[in-house]
Amino acid sequence: MPTFPRNPIMSLTAEQPRHELGESYGPDLRLADLLTPELGDLELGYGTAAGDVRLRTAIADRHGVRPEDVVVTVGGMHGIFLLAYLLEGEVVTTAPQFPMTRNAFDTVGASVRVVPLTFDEGYRLTADAVRGQLTPQTKLVSLATPQNPSGVAVPLETLREIVEAMSEICPDAYLMVDETYRTAAYGDDPIVDTALRLGPKVVSVASLSKCHGAAGLRIGWVISTDSDLVEQLTTAKFSTVVSASTVTEALAIRVFEQEDEILAVRRPWLEQNLLITQDWVNANSELVEWVRPDAGALCVIRLKSSVDLERFRRTAAEAGVRLAEGDWFGDEPRVFRLGFGFLPAGELKAALDALGEALHAARR
Repeated sequence: MPTFPRNPIMSLTAEQPRHELGESYGPDLRLADLLTPELGDLELGYGTAAGDVRLRTAIADRHGVRPEDVVVTVGGMHGIFLLAYLLEGEVVTTAPQFPMTRNAFDTVGASVRVVPLTFDEGYRLTADAVRGQLTPQTKLVSLATPQNPSGVAVPLETLREIVEAMSEICPDAYLMVDETYRTAAYGDDPIVDTALRLGPKVVSVASLSKCHGAAGLRIGWVISTDSDLVEQLTTAKFSTVVSASTVTEALAIRVFEQEDEILAVRRPWLEQNLLITQDWVNANSELVEWVRPDAGALCVIRLKSSVDLERFRRTAAEAGVRLAEGDWFGDEPRVFRLGFGFLPAGELKAALDALGEALHAARR
């Protein structure tokens, strides 16, 4: 019977370690940041299948679409799973990638064709590489920008070329773009446009979990300008969870009302922590190398051959440092994802100091 593949990334939901470098998001909001007296009058009934219209309007306004194009989901992964289920068939995707995304495709029994991305090539995706995996049987192309685990973005021009290739080879297929980290820019870096502008066969998935610090709300969304797909998604959502929580939808509306203030705090936070991480990589360049991310709260680090991998894993764990190992994502074993966005700068420096000690203890 169908099963959900288990992945060690689930360990990130276990007890908090002394030094958390495995997480992929910024600092958490607190409930007090969002509460208002009016929320006390909220009726605890069912929500709507598509989602609260005020919340869908807030999401739509930020993507240049209509509220009717938005389906609110229970986190971004719920949206990805619904798309995988509805578009069952051949999927073209990348590796490495967020393991729960791949699990969704495997769980519904999809035939998966993989475009490999590598550290040595900076995890850069090309349209030609995607074109080479497309067939007339392709139903879904699944990409993320910026990517998890690398934080590397896919330029809009590359996505446009992929859409053009799909229109030639598999015109009925959809391009799903996971844009979860799109607004997690550094400092004054511009926020790139959504891929939705590339046409009705492009679907955007995202959530409030990574950029806004509201993972506990479990609010995500799928956006499509294809009304038939939106209707299918709404029915599929109703058939799996009926509706999202009216409480968390109301709190999500508050997040969007405060979005400018939230991101104004987080963007310099991410920029500062990125520079701290960059300095750490440079100081330990004889032992590690990295791919500098384009956006997001995470990056990829690779151990050089001068480091004993198993000894490093053991010494890092003994120091209370938690990392996200590369093979969780389908990457090479000497790679790990380092989440630099979660901890305040002082705590990040302490965690990286502990990581550096583990590195040197594992030097051959």
